[in-house]
Amino acid sequence: MTQTTTVETILDRRQLRRKVTFWRLAALAVGVVALLALAARLSGESTHLTPHIARINISGVITGDRETLKLIKDVGESKASALIVEIASPGGTVTGSEKIYDELRLLAAKKPVVAVVDTMAASGGYIVALGADRIFADTNSLVGSIGVLFEFPNVGKLLDNVGVKVETIKSSPLKASPNGFEPTSEEARAAINSVVLDSYGWFKGLVKERRQLSDSELAAVSDGRIFTAHQGRPLKLVDAFGGEREAVAWLEAERGLPKGLKVKEWKKPSQVNNLGIFSLAGQAFTALGLPQAADVLAQVEKARDNAALDGVLAIWHVEAQH
Repeated sequence: MTQTTTVETILDRRQLRRKVTFWRLAALAVGVVALLALAARLSGESTHLTPHIARINISGVITGDRETLKLIKDVGESKASALIVEIASPGGTVTGSEKIYDELRLLAAKKPVVAVVDTMAASGGYIVALGADRIFADTNSLVGSIGVLFEFPNVGKLLDNVGVKVETIKSSPLKASPNGFEPTSEEARAAINSVVLDSYGWFKGLVKERRQLSDSELAAVSDGRIFTAHQGRPLKLVDAFGGEREAVAWLEAERGLPKGLKVKEWKKPSQVNNLGIFSLAGQAFTALGLPQAADVLAQVEKARDNAALDGVLAIWHVEAQH
């Protein structure tokens, strides 16, 4: 009995030591992550205090979020000598795109702004590009899609099939129409169409003004189709082929920027918080012979990523063809 008790005591002590070691490493990991985050933040702030060419990225669905608008404004108030807007977007809301365009034009009154189309600047993405003084794109980048749409699902027939009817009491026939639960009336369709045409007219007017197009030139590019930059250059949708290197050369030759200025990327706070600090710290712990701490960080990073994906998602993807 005594021998069994002794063995159990030894095992309990070993387990306790492992737990203490684990939590010590976890605390150390948190401290390292905090220091790395602070260092990254201070480093980013210090690099913006000297003359440079700022770069911001506009990608994905454009909403005109406050962080993006503030980022553009901050560039205008910084030591940046110019701004390169790198665009990879299929568009977004008309209002959100307009907000970014307006902010870019305010910035362009202070310092040069150049757009570089990475993969696509379509629809709202092209509205953003119009905010720049000059548009560069690789020959196979996509531009255009000048147009506006309004989409809504109509599940009226489905509800009829399952025996469900949605009753609505409203102040006037066009209130909350179309609603998707009943056939769309001609009056509701006409009302929405007028909104679409109004926004479309604004979009076309912006393209005509910024790209200096005649009525016939505008008609050739504003039917909603998309173009490669190779097609779009003779149509005046882009100014020149190339990317960041060509944009910098243009800024030096045409806007008098001194040669040798570094291009420094500006990120929104939400992007800075996702710089892979956990991964970097994990690699450091592995190199120091502390694999347990690296495992802790990997679990924390996985939990963070899963939390970021919580909720309803709308993700476009192409399934592999076999």
